[in-house]
Amino acid sequence: MSRRFATPESEGERRRYRTIWISDIHLGTKGCNAHMLIDFLDSVDSETMYLVGDIIDGWRMKKKFYWPDEHNDVVWRILKRAKRGTRIVYIPGNHDEMFRQFTGLHFGGVEILRKAVHETADGRRLLVLHGDEFDAIMLSHRWLAYLGDVAYEVMMGLNRWVNAIRRRFGMPYWSLSKHAKHKVKNAVSFISKFEEVVADAAGRRGVDGVVCGHIHTAEIRDIEGVEYYNDGDWVEGCTALVEHFDGRMEVLHWADEMAARDVEDERKMAA
Repeated sequence: MSRRFATPESEGERRRYRTIWISDIHLGTKGCNAHMLIDFLDSVDSETMYLVGDIIDGWRMKKKFYWPDEHNDVVWRILKRAKRGTRIVYIPGNHDEMFRQFTGLHFGGVEILRKAVHETADGRRLLVLHGDEFDAIMLSHRWLAYLGDVAYEVMMGLNRWVNAIRRRFGMPYWSLSKHAKHKVKNAVSFISKFEEVVADAAGRRGVDGVVCGHIHTAEIRDIEGVEYYNDGDWVEGCTALVEHFDGRMEVLHWADEMAARDVEDERKMAA
């Protein structure tokens, strides 16, 4: 049974939400910003948490095993939530599709589903799925998806170097790949088309909205009367989607929140 929290959305140092959605963590890759995700998990709590796919990157781990202690720490924190009463729903994506064979089962308090329907505090029904089901490249040309994955890994390697330099100069995290994606016309067009296709499919299934991941682009949009939510990722944007206790939805940009907190800490120390 899920633990019920009172409406006040903060208690001590932890913020409380009714529901949290995170996806595209890509544990098992160097691009995963595990330290930011750990900070997030140590700062927030919820009645329900959805893991909306690509939590572990099986594609990358088939090529080369990479699993630092921080990645264990992420898994431990999620399992600890389940143990203390948070409902954890895991919806595998294309990179962790090996877990789809366990749909309907529970492991360590984590419920594995192919998709789910979430009802918000104000009565809206939201379809929750990873989103690769609507990726034309994934469905029609799987080899292109793998080729794109290689190119993406190169970009993320550059991203790590850029941010290592920025840290040396005391600058906050910045996503090179996210910046490039928003500058390239074809990428922007693909994202927009993906969002429209997903929202249309949700509308035809009779729900009020949809929550997905997959394209690493956090967003809240109304598309032809269907509410589209994407919780983003923990490789580029480091974002989560949350539901407040009144049903209000919000995207949290955790890199920005950490940077703002550092500035506030410096201000207090200087005072």
